Amino acid sequence: MSRTSVLTDGQWARIQPLLPSSAGRRGRPFRDDRRVVEGIIYRYRCGIAWRDVPEEFGPWQTIWKRHRRYSGDETWDSILAALLTVADTRGEVDWSVSVDSTVNRAHQHGTNLPRTTGAGSNYMNLFAEPEDHAIGRSRGGLSTKIHALVDGKGRPLVLLVAPGQGGDAPMFAHLMNQLKIHRVGPGRPRTRPDRVRGDKAYSSRAIRTHLRDRGITAVIPQPSDQIGHRKRRGSTGGRPPAFDKEDYKGRNVVERNFNTFKQWRALATRYDKLALTYRGGAVLRAISIWLTALGDTP
Repeated sequence: MSRTSVLTDGQWARIQPLLPSSAGRRGRPFRDDRRVVEGIIYRYRCGIAWRDVPEEFGPWQTIWKRHRRYSGDETWDSILAALLTVADTRGEVDWSVSVDSTVNRAHQHGTNLPRTTGAGSNYMNLFAEPEDHAIGRSRGGLSTKIHALVDGKGRPLVLLVAPGQGGDAPMFAHLMNQLKIHRVGPGRPRTRPDRVRGDKAYSSRAIRTHLRDRGITAVIPQPSDQIGHRKRRGSTGGRPPAFDKEDYKGRNVVERNFNTFKQWRALATRYDKLALTYRGGAVLRAISIWLTALGDTP
């Protein structure tokens, strides 16, 4: 197989009907859809500049503009949603989900746009560019965080980006709000997992209350300061929250998911100036993971 081979015929057959050019889009039809989509994937996999994408994928300007369009008009997200529906219908989605984030350094070529720091990213609209471009200054320098919900086998369900210095707990509600897997035919989308596994960063009263009110099992350990505070209060401190130590061992799937993500070099290091396109690349990586999981058989 050539180094530039990206999608199998079966994988392309799955996503091709979901692209705007195949869905009755008005105006001039897109040319060479497969070649352009594979050029986008190739660029993120190799971590090269858009101008350096091999000519066999077409003009680099077309590849960049198409990715910018698909990142902003929900195309990548709608394709991921369709694949999740197929997977859930087959019973392949493990609803014991895990949550975590990973920090990725921002390259100097991705940080030269003016930005309003400290404003926080626009979580309410995933398809509008935030004022800070989801870039913040953490201990390692300028960076971006990818926050993820993954199923029990480590496949991504929800992906959000935020500045690197931001905490994990404040993003939890936004991740849960985006968890929606539609059903085939009538019926509401499924939004409630069986359990949520998270590390100590997610041990807060608000998160535990949110999960308890929705009937979701929380598998989250308490940090030592919270344990000490409860003990110091004596009988008024209440009971310690339930924690299944054996089940918590399954949380490592989210760490393995990030290892898989970072095999695409342009995700391990952020070269994108726009948070919109960087998140679009992450969603495209999620699409490729689910394409592999579903196989070529319809």
